[in-house]
Amino acid sequence: MFSKFRKMSICVLMSTFFVFTFISHAQDTTTCDKGFTPIQDAVGLTCIPEASQRIVALEWTYVEDLLALGIQPVGVADIEGYHEWVKIPVALDESVVDIGTRDEPNLEQIAALNPDFIIGVQFRLAENYDDLSAIAPTLVFNPYPANVSVSQYDEMTTTFKAIAMALGKTAEAEAILANVQTTYDGARASLEAAGRADESFILSQGWMYDNIATFRLFTDNAMAVQILEQIGLTNAWDDAPQLYGFTEISIEGFADLKDQDFNFLYVAQNSDNDFFNSSPIWSSLKFVQNDQAYWMGGDVWLFGGPLSAQLLVETVLNQMGIEILTPTAEATANP
Repeated sequence: MFSKFRKMSICVLMSTFFVFTFISHAQDTTTCDKGFTPIQDAVGLTCIPEASQRIVALEWTYVEDLLALGIQPVGVADIEGYHEWVKIPVALDESVVDIGTRDEPNLEQIAALNPDFIIGVQFRLAENYDDLSAIAPTLVFNPYPANVSVSQYDEMTTTFKAIAMALGKTAEAEAILANVQTTYDGARASLEAAGRADESFILSQGWMYDNIATFRLFTDNAMAVQILEQIGLTNAWDDAPQLYGFTEISIEGFADLKDQDFNFLYVAQNSDNDFFNSSPIWSSLKFVQNDQAYWMGGDVWLFGGPLSAQLLVETVLNQMGIEILTPTAEATANP
């Protein structure tokens, strides 16, 4: 059976083609009719009906964004996968309709829901953007900018604000982002109080397939890395930035890092983690011997929105045995 991470890797490889072949279908107009809000997305300007409530989300990150803003979508792609990965403290209502997979949503089901607008990710909608737009205005965003020097974290927050604007909830979005920043400030203060500020880390997802261990190591342009850098940690994986924010190595690849001192923060399923811990190679690694390997469980979502960013920070500090403090006014003013 394929590991969850292996399935995701195949989807990433298949989607690469669409990133570079997506044809822009943006509207030519620079203004919208009365009763519509102009929203800038990855392909141009789209006019969204004001007071929209019926939203279909074709990507889990945008489901999270809607829920954070107090909106229950009417339709979501792959609800089972969403529940498996996304653990934000706002529940998806049981009435929400599953409209197929993220790559191949059911157009008939979507049309039957009569959505005010649809949200999806750019590389997945290359083939059905026109069909979706015929149903309702469709916003597409690109969480993986082709220019790897562009911040994936900034893209996440910009997209969150754009969705909030489409919903008339800009004030709520700013409050949520301010609360996220408070979490960062508290985490930074906690690391400093514990004498662990400025420590280095490598963030990873690991899995087994055909008895072979594979690890994604996240590069500097990855959103999850940029989140942890905001709390004062430093990425020790110095490979060149990659389009999707990670490179892959085998367990033997850690030999090149054997003399480095860093915290290894990793996501892995229970059975895979058990295999790592039984491996002589794993037990010989410096970060394992130094008790600097921090297993975060099998379902920490590293590709989400603001609420997932908070959960990532809280999970990392919890595994490091550090309680997040409430930041002082001075710490908040001088991050």
